[in-house]
Amino acid sequence: MKKISILLSSLIMMLFVFALANPAFASVSVIGELTRKYTVKPGGTYEGTIYLRNKGEKPQEVKIEKKDYLFYKDGSNKFNDPPSHPRSNAPWVTLTPSKATIPPGETMSVNFKIHVPNEQNLNGTYWSVIMVEPVEDITPETILKTEDKKLTMSLKVVIKHAIQIITDIGDTGTTKIKFLDKKVISKEGKRFLEVDIENTGDRFLTPQLWVEVFDQEGKSLGKFQGNKYRIFPGCSVKFFADISSIPKGKYKALIVADSSGEKIFGTRMNLDIE
Repeated sequence: MKKISILLSSLIMMLFVFALANPAFASVSVIGELTRKYTVKPGGTYEGTIYLRNKGEKPQEVKIEKKDYLFYKDGSNKFNDPPSHPRSNAPWVTLTPSKATIPPGETMSVNFKIHVPNEQNLNGTYWSVIMVEPVEDITPETILKTEDKKLTMSLKVVIKHAIQIITDIGDTGTTKIKFLDKKVISKEGKRFLEVDIENTGDRFLTPQLWVEVFDQEGKSLGKFQGNKYRIFPGCSVKFFADISSIPKGKYKALIVADSSGEKIFGTRMNLDIE
C-alpha cells in the first residue's frame, strides 16, 4: 500500500505539471490578463475585477484565495499560505466572493479591492497572487478502484490559475540587481551563456539580457540576445543567451541586463569556449 501511495502521489504531481502547460485541460479559464499592475500611494484604495468562465458541461465550484508568490533561479517557487513575505500585499486585498459555483457555459466576476495602508515608510513594489482553483472531490476511493478483484487507477486533473497583483508605491524604492553564476553550457546541441540574476532592490524589474562578445584584440563578434523575465525583489531567475555561432577560443564578454530604460546593469567575464 505504501508503494501505491508513492506511485499515486508521483502520478498526480506529473499530471498537475503537465496540465499547467496544457490549458485545454481546464474547464475554468481566466478571461483577460493574468497580471494586474497598479501605481498606488499610502492610504489609497483601488479596485479590479477578474472574470472566470466555465467552459465545461457541468457546474464547477471554485475557491479564490490570496497567496504569496516567490521564485528562484533553480526553478523552484513558493506560494505561501497564509501570506508571510515582508513585501506581500495580500493583507491589503479583499476578495468577493471567496467561493462560488459557475454554471456551464457561464461567466462570473470576482471583485477585489486593494486598501493600501496609510504608512509613510512603504516603498518600492509589493505583490501577491489571487489563486483560482476548481474544487474537486479527489479521494483515494475516486482514484483507486477494484475491478474483477484487480486494482485499477483513474486520474483527475486540477488546474490552478494565478493572477498577479502588483502594487508600486509611486516611483519609490531602489532598483538593483546582482549577477550570480555565469557559465557556458551545452543544451540540445547548442551552446548557451547561462547567467543567474537576483533582484536585490525594492522594485520589480523586467530586464532583457544581451551579451556582446569580443576577441583578444577587442574586436566585437556581435551582440547575442537573451531572454526577458520579470523579477520581484528577493527573487532570482536564470537567463540564457545562444552563443552557438562563436568558434572555440578565449574571449571577453560584456553581459547587460536592460530594464527597458529604467536602468541598465552590466558585468564582464572571461569567456572560454572549448
